[in-house]
Amino acid sequence: MKLGVFTTLLSNLPLEKALEYFKSLGIEMVEIGCGGYPGNAHADPAVLLNDEAAFNDFVALLKKYDMGISALSCHSNPVHPNRAEAAAGDKVIRDTILLAEKLGLDQINTFSGCPGDSENAKYPNWVTCPWPNDFTELLEWQWNEVLIPYWKDLVAFAKAHGVTKIGLELHPGFCVYNTDTLLRLRAAVGPEIGANFDPSHLIWQGMEPVAVIRALGDAIFHVHAKDTRIDKYNTARTGVLDTKPYADEIHRSWIFRSVGYGNDALYWKDIVSNLRLVGYDHVLSIEHEDSLMSQNEGLTKAVEMLKDVIISEKTGEMWWV
Repeated sequence: MKLGVFTTLLSNLPLEKALEYFKSLGIEMVEIGCGGYPGNAHADPAVLLNDEAAFNDFVALLKKYDMGISALSCHSNPVHPNRAEAAAGDKVIRDTILLAEKLGLDQINTFSGCPGDSENAKYPNWVTCPWPNDFTELLEWQWNEVLIPYWKDLVAFAKAHGVTKIGLELHPGFCVYNTDTLLRLRAAVGPEIGANFDPSHLIWQGMEPVAVIRALGDAIFHVHAKDTRIDKYNTARTGVLDTKPYADEIHRSWIFRSVGYGNDALYWKDIVSNLRLVGYDHVLSIEHEDSLMSQNEGLTKAVEMLKDVIISEKTGEMWWV
């Protein structure tokens, strides 16, 4: 496995300055935002697909700092009930696929999206319980009439352009948010659908990352190194479905933390070891969203922790047998 970072952390800096800084920390791969929620500060497909000089400069910068690209990320909601929002989300995913093809990459990361409750809805409607029966009926409409048809079409487009891995981040608020929903979409659409595995979103839902790793197996295409700390007192009072602002840390049931500040080194060693057990050998891409730490401190502490827990060498023969 290699140590990586999601470059949106330093969207305030030009790509070269960001790469220079990442390189100084020992980071080997970058995950780059190409639009949607992550923005496109470091890679705008509209430019890189149409301006050969800009594209060549982009490639040259990555080569200069010896950085591989772990994935292009374009998290959005391509099935948003607002048609303009959906069209924008779909376009950024397709443009990112075309940029991946141009770069010789076979992988992108995004969200599954979430429709509304009808063709006339204004906002997404995330269903979290089966009763009253309205919710079950709505859920089946969302999946069978919107989500599955959309992703079948999108996967066909991706395959035609050499992208065979679409890593969906399991994130509440979207139709794919846990093990079962990821596997449901993958079964309906094909093996091109997999996970951008982010433990932080699983932890606050009460899931065990290692159990999810073993259930998903080779459906894990990419991994985010991001932690979550559960506040047991606020959770005991409120539960984990917490809509307080992220900035209200002291009152929230959970907050995102840098790796090692939500769970200890052994916890992360178990995650890394189980990723190896299921055959994953790609990247641990740090996504720093710890509101208690600066950009620099949150990233450097995560790097220090992961350098200790990551497994990077091939195993070789069992010399003791």
